[in-house]
Amino acid sequence: MKNWFVKLAATAIAVLGFTVTTSLVQPTTASADTDASYSSIYKVAKQQLGKRYVYGATGPSAFDCSGFTSYVYKKGASTTLPRTAQAQYNKYEHVSYKNAQKGDLVFFGSSVWGISHVGLYVGKGKMIDAQNRGVITENVKAPWWHYVGAAHVTDLDD
Repeated sequence: MKNWFVKLAATAIAVLGFTVTTSLVQPTTASADTDASYSSIYKVAKQQLGKRYVYGATGPSAFDCSGFTSYVYKKGASTTLPRTAQAQYNKYEHVSYKNAQKGDLVFFGSSVWGISHVGLYVGKGKMIDAQNRGVITENVKAPWWHYVGAAHVTDLDD
């Protein structure tokens, strides 16, 4: 019973966008100013295509959705993202779908308070994401996703 409660509490803390240290809880931080380019992020994302989906996985051999976006930004832009899709949605400036740029994050779920999935926008209505079929490229507006919004992590060159 204690393990279940600890996992539940850790999930709740992560959803709220906090990291747990040994002595306190503090907001996560991410670098908003990088010299990263979209091509460096896209290159890392493409290298993950075909890798399997595992809930809670953060790479490099398997990913869940937010583990994938975190991995891509860490390796491609030296930027640390919050761990969960909800925390990533909460952290960054929201942009409209029509103003989404390559490299932005796209979010899905029941509402802005129920974000359950995130992908990396790659332009022309497509994203790369980690989902039950593994890391794939698919349409943002696929009928099985309920699109909630997009967010801009950082300004990217090219």
